[in-house]
Amino acid sequence: MKCPFCNSPESRVVDSRLADNATTIRRRRECEACNRRFNTYERAEEVPLYVIKKDGRREPFDHNKILVGMTKACEKRPVSREDIERVAEEVERALRDRLATEIPARQIGDMVMERLRELDEVAYVRFASVYKDFRDADSFVEEVRGLAKQSR
Repeated sequence: MKCPFCNSPESRVVDSRLADNATTIRRRRECEACNRRFNTYERAEEVPLYVIKKDGRREPFDHNKILVGMTKACEKRPVSREDIERVAEEVERALRDRLATEIPARQIGDMVMERLRELDEVAYVRFASVYKDFRDADSFVEEVRGLAKQSR
């Protein structure tokens, strides 16, 4: 690994430890030329995922889009940031476990809604109202009624 300070190609690993929920290895290195220390991070290369939008466009999967959507839905609700991040991780892991490289946006939305329903019903309805593109109050009431029936 090239030293970021003196550009020497010779360095040695001083310490290694897991980082980011055991998906990354953090290595502490020491340059053999200038003796300065620096960190490197190693992670397994993952196959890129693509999302197939409603209109047929394909775009790279973006974990942050799930986080942003869920954060908006959970605004002013008793849902911790850790829970939101955990659910986003679960959804992404489930998508990657499918071994498909292209996933319809609808499937991703359904997975997020399913987990939000378990986490917080109000957040679920908020997310569903945007995701399902409710056009009127009747659509909204229908969704809430369906949720109430499932809760019983």
